[in-house]
Amino acid sequence: MAGFPIEAVRGKFPALSLTDKGRRRIYLDNPAGTQVPQAVADAVSRCLLTTNANLGGFFETTIAAQAVVDDVHAAMADFLGAASVEEIIIGAIMTTLTYHMSRTLGRTMKPGDEIILTRMDHEGNVSPWLQLAEDLGLVVRFLPFDEKSWQIEEAALQALLSEKTRLVALNYASNLTGSINRVKALTAIAKTAGALVYVDAVQFAPHGLIDVQELGCDFLICSAYKFFGPHMGILWGRRDVIDALKPYKCRCSSNGLPERFELGTPQIELMAGLTAAVDYFADLGAAAGEGGSRRQRIAKAFEVSIAYENALARQLIEGLSEIDGLAIRGITDPERFAERVPTVSFTVEGIAPETIVRQMNAESIFLWSGHNYAWEIVHQLGIPPEQGVVRIGIAHYNTATEIDETLESVHRVIAMLRQQRS
Repeated sequence: MAGFPIEAVRGKFPALSLTDKGRRRIYLDNPAGTQVPQAVADAVSRCLLTTNANLGGFFETTIAAQAVVDDVHAAMADFLGAASVEEIIIGAIMTTLTYHMSRTLGRTMKPGDEIILTRMDHEGNVSPWLQLAEDLGLVVRFLPFDEKSWQIEEAALQALLSEKTRLVALNYASNLTGSINRVKALTAIAKTAGALVYVDAVQFAPHGLIDVQELGCDFLICSAYKFFGPHMGILWGRRDVIDALKPYKCRCSSNGLPERFELGTPQIELMAGLTAAVDYFADLGAAAGEGGSRRQRIAKAFEVSIAYENALARQLIEGLSEIDGLAIRGITDPERFAERVPTVSFTVEGIAPETIVRQMNAESIFLWSGHNYAWEIVHQLGIPPEQGVVRIGIAHYNTATEIDETLESVHRVIAMLRQQRS
């Protein structure tokens, strides 16, 4: 961890210096949304104040607004390793974009066609497909995750595929267990059946470099507010695939790519903030010594941040593992930390997760309880969905001191609740 510029990083995030009645804040609610650098807020504000116009005109603000839109598509192409800016579709949020794309893809399907969904996915990559199947008479096959590896296994996917499989929807990393799936291998198997592959990378994007061309999937989606940006969703689609699709759109709107998938007036000010978020990663990579392209600097940023986050995750997991009756729902073997993101969920025998979280929130330690929309996971594991888990999510602006304070709080709160119960 010594090589990671944590103080310089934290200095870029104004929210990290806020206090509640003199008490410091510890932000460990990051899987639900991260804080933003000052540069992101400045970009949004600057756009609203200086380039606030719709697109398509000939005056200065509309020309400047178009430049913002062009810049963000280029930035996200660099962030995801896309072959072209035409493959980058930007919209409201991941769930909205997935609903829209699912209906568009539904135009290519017929009753009796099959789609495969996983028990590991966030509900945003499940319900759109379930409801499409209900509308069209499609067959849904559910793919469970392995409760020993905490991942989707290739053999399990292979067993579900058939000549009728049209689409496999899977996630890159779980927002509850933190487990990372072997997306490239799973995609290759799905392709043997001729299926399209739709990947939810919302939880992976803050913690690892994405290369859509290397993965071989057809679609990949992520959310900017999970990687230090504004509330936006980004969908990458392989050009030959999306070019053949007929989206739901206004008759008089553009038929170009990606415009025909980007409904209505774009959120231009948020796009400015998204470009700033991507550039934040590039700047971090430059500070770590990379002087190449933006893509190369982003890759370097992840190289250094992954090592830093893994050390914090190890500290957290080791500390939680000392508590009797506490079960971590995910990978705990340090040798396998490359197969997880630093999102750690747990349950404690006899204690409702919300009870723990309420006490810790009162100490200005921000984290979540509940199913966190990992609806299929809690059901597969037999966890009551109305209770769910305690979820602690690390970002690279967190510190070892914050993890120590969080562990002290977890130990103390659980001891207190057990004493009250007895």
